[in-house]
Amino acid sequence: MRIAVTRVIPDAGLDLLRDAAEVVVWPEPLPPDRDQLVQLAEGADGLLTLLTERVDGDLLDRLPTVKVVSNMAVGYDNIDVEACTARGVAVCTTPDVLTETTADLAFALLMAVARRLVESYDVVRAGGWRTWEPMGFLGPDVHGATLGIVGLGRIGQAVARRARGFAMRILYTNRQREPDLEAKLGVEWRDLDGLLAESDFVSLHVPLTPATRGLIGREQLRRMRPGAILINTARGPIVQTDALLEAVEQGWIWGVGLDVTDPEPLPADHPLLRHPRVLVTPHIASASYQTRARMAELAAQNVLAVLRGETPPRCLNPEVLTRDSA
Repeated sequence: MRIAVTRVIPDAGLDLLRDAAEVVVWPEPLPPDRDQLVQLAEGADGLLTLLTERVDGDLLDRLPTVKVVSNMAVGYDNIDVEACTARGVAVCTTPDVLTETTADLAFALLMAVARRLVESYDVVRAGGWRTWEPMGFLGPDVHGATLGIVGLGRIGQAVARRARGFAMRILYTNRQREPDLEAKLGVEWRDLDGLLAESDFVSLHVPLTPATRGLIGREQLRRMRPGAILINTARGPIVQTDALLEAVEQGWIWGVGLDVTDPEPLPADHPLLRHPRVLVTPHIASASYQTRARMAELAAQNVLAVLRGETPPRCLNPEVLTRDSA
């Protein structure tokens, strides 16, 4: 077996692969471009990708030996699953293992923006801390506030559990109501408009799909409270960047915490980054030692299982496996 890995990943995954197959790894810190990816994966049976690689029909036609694409991510908007299925290529992901770590980061962003941690730390580093100021760096309380969660999947539920520890009132919106979760988590259902209008904090936890692309635009931001804070740890294109810039510049909302952006990364001179109450982190939601190691391990297990004719832990198109076995 020959397996191509599109970036250096934790040893927990690479060691599994190297014990079972010939492994080639793209060694650079930035991802390969399309031609470089084709050259790397030429003759490979399996492809272990990150969300930075676009896997579509064109790529697979240039890599006809690939039987499985394992994405080291919970999302798969970078992969054309239909094109993979049509070519008999299994598509695998790494859900579940990053749930709690991503929820930690979402709540960290929420608190950091509300309490103006980075903004105040920058003043200290610049020598601007003169004395205790009764009006200095005021922000909204987190405890007792209303949190609106858009998307009550695994990560949304984990954020809700954290919010309960801060005695927050928790609203949610989802494709459908979840009465069992409402009772279990003490959350209240609202449609999107109602949630935006009532919430002090709004945290996004939906996948990027045609239905959610641009979900939060000018109209939705205008519905939010002037003192509200928007948090996005899902995917950048869920929020319309130009509308978000207008919202913070015009004071429609109070602050923003982003771990994902559109485009990603944002240019260093982007006006959003100059706003004092906008905090942007470089897509680090799953960036703990333990979680990234587990993601790498699961991604490797997916590749090896498919190539061995076994059922992988997480496969998006299992009909391909059935077709192959038949």
